Amino acid sequence: MNVEREKQLAAMDAATLVQDGMRVGLGTGSTVAYLLSALARRDVKAVYVATSPETEARARSLGVATQPFDTLNQLDLAIDGADQVSSDGWLIKGGGGAHTREKVVAASATRFVVIVDSTKLVAELRAPVPLELMAFGLASTLSRIEPTVLRDAPASPDGGVIADFFGDVQEYAALAKRLSQTPGVIEHGLFSPEMVSEVIVGSGDGVRHLVKGGSK
Repeated sequence: MNVEREKQLAAMDAATLVQDGMRVGLGTGSTVAYLLSALARRDVKAVYVATSPETEARARSLGVATQPFDTLNQLDLAIDGADQVSSDGWLIKGGGGAHTREKVVAASATRFVVIVDSTKLVAELRAPVPLELMAFGLASTLSRIEPTVLRDAPASPDGGVIADFFGDVQEYAALAKRLSQTPGVIEHGLFSPEMVSEVIVGSGDGVRHLVKGGSK
């Protein structure tokens, strides 16, 4: 298995979805890096917004211009990677610490497409779940979401503290609700199947498209 090749194949396939005039959200991570290269080669005249300074800088270096996400209220398409994709369509994202912006962009898009290599497909999600926390009252917040470990990483693009929840994740919806309702938790890395339009999986020498109800 060539994981990097699978990432590249998924990204190249997703790049063909971008058409002139679209408003497109660009995610963060190693698979998205391949997407940016593919978009640069296609030279599509789209409007792009980035979910992280890293993506913005890489896009700029390739000649893919991005703009701040402060005036658009809706995107046509968002493309991003994932750390895990469960068999029932739930995602864990946030290995790069940009999951809050990634979730905002995904929720703003008419179509949210996830690109992964085949190693990211799992029968069930497993810990950790990335978190972004407020610095204010941090010790109090941590006491209410044990076991959580602060990550030795820079703050998020918006100044939040990055951490990882290592508790039981078997009940995805219940955990997502609990984390969302905990004061001090800015955002968590659980993405529900309702957010996802399609998962493009690099698999061997080709790609598979996973949509609600099965493959296509």
